[in-house]
Amino acid sequence: MILDTDGMKPIYVQIAEWLESEILHGNFKADEKVYSQYKLSDLYNINPATAAKGLTKLAEEGILYDKRGIGKFVSPHAKQMIMDKRKNQTLKTLIEDLVREAGYLELSEEDVIRLVREAWKGEKG
Repeated sequence: MILDTDGMKPIYVQIAEWLESEILHGNFKADEKVYSQYKLSDLYNINPATAAKGLTKLAEEGILYDKRGIGKFVSPHAKQMIMDKRKNQTLKTLIEDLVREAGYLELSEEDVIRLVREAWKGEKG
């Protein structure tokens, strides 16, 4: 992952989203220890406090849990939690933006569905 230090999204959020993606892809499994704030700070050349903030965000959401003195671990239901979160937040927002833009362009529902199907086939093809 390459951090976008010039973008609008805070670095700690990018770290949290990267860890979520790693969990979704199976690179960190349930009850497995994730990288420490120091390992993350070394990997991405960031302040350890910034990395810690990303880890804390995931812990507050229940995606990670703490083993005192050992580190943070992936919660047993983390993968499903991330999928639900992304479906209910990220995808919903993207779809709302898509529908709004389609309205500006005066596209019909059928046009939008056709475009989505084409994109789906291209992704799955």
